[in-house]
Amino acid sequence: MQHPKEYKYTKEHEWAQIEGDTATVGVTWHAQDALGDVVYVELPKIGAKYRQMEEFGVVESVKTVSNLFCPLSGEVIAVNPDLGLHPELINQDPHGRGWIIKVKMSAPAEVNHLLSAGEYEASLPHE
Repeated sequence: MQHPKEYKYTKEHEWAQIEGDTATVGVTWHAQDALGDVVYVELPKIGAKYRQMEEFGVVESVKTVSNLFCPLSGEVIAVNPDLGLHPELINQDPHGRGWIIKVKMSAPAEVNHLLSAGEYEASLPHE
């Protein structure tokens, strides 16, 4: 699975799609594959503020529980309303309909600390 080239990535397997001063955040295809079937997502409240790489939620799967880390500092301006009833969207479409939060960035220059798709894919274990 190729990861979208226009996204930025963390070593902890989150992605950020940057549009203006807003970052849409989710987990990568690799992460959802490693997690297995996602059964629950703990979402933050709109208005919550996070620093880069601060924990903002949890994804629970049939195998494990995994923390979610905010790739960029800012304020949560939206959460994916579909994940409450359909957490499996993270498995079905992790880079699209399975997005988790939208953050209004407070320090856009932090994008420079994230990985490109190529750098992220090179960091993954090769089967």
